[in-house]
Amino acid sequence: MIKKLVFTLSVTFFKLIFSQEVYSDYYKLRVGYENLEENNSKAFPLIQLYIDKAKKEKNYEKLFQGYKDGIFYASLNDEKVKYADSAIWAAKLSENKDLIGTAYLDKGVVYYYHFKKYQYALNEYLIAYQYSKNTKNDFLKYQNLYHIGVVKSYLGYYEEALSLFKNCIAYYHSKTKADLHPNEIYNNKKGYLNSVHQAIICYRNLGQFKKADSLIRIGLSDVGTDNNYNQEKGYFLICKGISDYQKKQYSPAINYLNQSVSSIKIGRDFAWLSVGYFYIGKSYLGLKNDLESVLYFTKVDSIFQKHQFVLPELRENYELLIRYYKQKNDERKQLYFTGQLLKVDSIISKDFVYLSPKIHKEYDTTMLLDEKNKLEKANSRGEYMIIGLLFLAIILIILLIIRYRMGKDIQQKYKVLEEKFVMDQEEAEKSILISNEKKSGLDENKVEELLGKLRMFEDKKEFIQKGLTINKLAIQLGTNSNYLSQVINEYKGVNFNKYLSELRINYITVLLFENKEYLKYSIESLAKECGIASRQNFSDLFYEINGIRPTDFIKKRKQEMDNKIAYEH
Repeated sequence: MIKKLVFTLSVTFFKLIFSQEVYSDYYKLRVGYENLEENNSKAFPLIQLYIDKAKKEKNYEKLFQGYKDGIFYASLNDEKVKYADSAIWAAKLSENKDLIGTAYLDKGVVYYYHFKKYQYALNEYLIAYQYSKNTKNDFLKYQNLYHIGVVKSYLGYYEEALSLFKNCIAYYHSKTKADLHPNEIYNNKKGYLNSVHQAIICYRNLGQFKKADSLIRIGLSDVGTDNNYNQEKGYFLICKGISDYQKKQYSPAINYLNQSVSSIKIGRDFAWLSVGYFYIGKSYLGLKNDLESVLYFTKVDSIFQKHQFVLPELRENYELLIRYYKQKNDERKQLYFTGQLLKVDSIISKDFVYLSPKIHKEYDTTMLLDEKNKLEKANSRGEYMIIGLLFLAIILIILLIIRYRMGKDIQQKYKVLEEKFVMDQEEAEKSILISNEKKSGLDENKVEELLGKLRMFEDKKEFIQKGLTINKLAIQLGTNSNYLSQVINEYKGVNFNKYLSELRINYITVLLFENKEYLKYSIESLAKECGIASRQNFSDLFYEINGIRPTDFIKKRKQEMDNKIAYEH
């Protein structure tokens, strides 16, 4: 049996320490627990002896290894975090950049795998990247690439993530064929299989189902009957089940998904256990077995209640439960799952708002700058100066041209917007277009009543409420979100998000035209004034609706008012 101490993608990156200390006291201690399964706390009496010995001798590399073993064998997730912190402390004492990078990476893996706290995990990965980007240890480098890819995939950047996973697959697969120690072979095969699994996810979400199916077959074949890779086999079985579900082969899908559950449970991967339950539920739904489908959808919610995490693709789980209980006229459960869906949306939204700019700023941009520096060093100083000067000259010319054209374009757009406002303010409120034509068989009296409530909602400026959703508005107006959505679509001519956005942007535009005090507001303050959560979202919506950025509009409005004052004097 291959030693269980070597574990998936958070294992030690360096050549196995015991290969250098075959008969040392440290090796003898590790031999006593290295065959135990992960999360087995029986290892700790020997681990503590290992740690105490390393502390006494101030052997910080061994101390790091002792804390690293503590991460692997700790049965409680919070204990894993404590050992990860200690491993970072020991690695820093060693002043070995590769050890420090590995320590931060391991802590990120704890947050990712055991908690699914992507924000915390990304913070650790990015620190690890800074320490390891110039490392000569390829295993460490590809560990980091893999986990950055996982975050990109979670955010929906599937093509970018896939590129990273392809590189990982090529590297790890080559190492499985190399003349290495069996533990290192095991280590690299884990990396290879997990990278294949992540690539399947990317292909599936990119709609490249044939490529996904091909990798599923490869993954299952490479795992075979080797019990050392039961968890990876579970992932491939889930992917196979999802593939069969998409082909409407519901019974085989349920069979594959059920096969995956036991190994996923043993691995304590609650996120992918949720995925398995979700697609079992959808498969039963395809077989018209509503009771069984709801049973599995409810299991997904139980996992969410415990861990407060759900993958974005499982959001539909709650929509299906809400629909089911609405048909059953069970308002209590319908309300409960609506509340759960709002929690899911909130958690996913917070993750995406934090992760997306951070990974681009601190990984993508840093990586591009590093590549740029490497290219610059490859050229002679004279060539660099000539090329640089030519490049700057061209850029300067282009920027001047762009600036001139943008200035003219902004002025023109401002004038158009101003003329519309001056000629007819109501014409600027494009979102309030109402058709009296009866549509889609909706009850005319109910529609008229709802349109009246919407007019009051607009007149009272209630659309500036922060965090307003169609569900909240439907409750305020005494209707349901589906009916409200249909009325807005058919009588306002836009969907709910567009309707709300136009009301808010037109409202703030009028304020900027009529009240010069608002010209002093920051973009963040203007966004809050009209109920929009973020500065960037406000800026984008203002541009989409008015054809000009708010900063440009404010600048032009101030110039116009200053010119008017100067003319009057």
